[in-house]
Amino acid sequence: MRRPPLHGFTLVELLVVITIIGILIGLLLPAVQSAREAARRLQCQNHLKQLGLACSLHESQHGFLPSGGWGSGWMGDPDQGFGRSQPGSWLFSILPFIEQTSVFNLGAGQPGWPVPSDKQAALATRNEIPISVFYCPSRRRPATTPCVRSWWYNASVPEMLNRNDYAANAGSLLANTKPYGNSGYMNTNYNSHDSFAWPPVTLWNGVSFMRSEITVADIRDGTSNTYLIGEKYLDPLHYFTGQSAGDDEGAFNGYNADQYRFATAGYPPVPDRDGYNVLWAFGSAHQGGLNVCLCDGSVRTISYSIDVDVHQRLAGRADGQVIDASQF
Repeated sequence: MRRPPLHGFTLVELLVVITIIGILIGLLLPAVQSAREAARRLQCQNHLKQLGLACSLHESQHGFLPSGGWGSGWMGDPDQGFGRSQPGSWLFSILPFIEQTSVFNLGAGQPGWPVPSDKQAALATRNEIPISVFYCPSRRRPATTPCVRSWWYNASVPEMLNRNDYAANAGSLLANTKPYGNSGYMNTNYNSHDSFAWPPVTLWNGVSFMRSEITVADIRDGTSNTYLIGEKYLDPLHYFTGQSAGDDEGAFNGYNADQYRFATAGYPPVPDRDGYNVLWAFGSAHQGGLNVCLCDGSVRTISYSIDVDVHQRLAGRADGQVIDASQF
């Protein structure tokens, strides 16, 4: 009996098949990456929506939007309430409104000055807890990174520190507190925080800043025309180092560039890029634009090429400037 001839792939045919598979992978990979980024951008927008809602609940309960705290030398304290008496950031003040009351209450029940050592340790423990809604998934995962801070007045210094990718709108006027020295937010104490010459609130025209208590009625330009929260710029080389001046303090200490940003002519919104160091600007890891939450709770994507004047007007709460919604 004759055995039928065997047929197999020639080397040329095999190479052709491999080439076709490689081309298909090359075509599909960008589409997959694009779909993943679209999902991450949507999740980022959802985070901003949650943070905006928390700010609104804070305003409803306390009569004003979350305050900006005292300064970078102070950490959030649950015994200091809300508003200008609270030394911590807006992110600290909204913890009870994002189902993080237990984190907010760490160290509670021990008011007074000087702060007891066990309370200082409790406040430090809070700093080691990453809050997932504070992180943009396109930039980095929720995790602590090395703490480079050497001291706080009312808290111990942890080895690792939580971070945040979202900043409150401090306005379009780049506040300069240096003429006031360290008055009010250093060499002070809880019991006399009103007796020092704090920088005047007129230095800021945003919605959250040092010892602010801004109400919705104060936003006279309209809540749909004013930034509430936006993504902050960060050098990708320092996503996980804690070495950037705008990302070295953590999420819960008082007013500084870690949690507050401006929209000025000198600080237009910019995409994250290696080696580019800029402080106080809004920005993000997304291509094309950054996500912001307006004071009415709506979330929008702002193009990096937005007109600088429009960007500034969106940051001022009561500048009286007309804004065409089609421009952003």
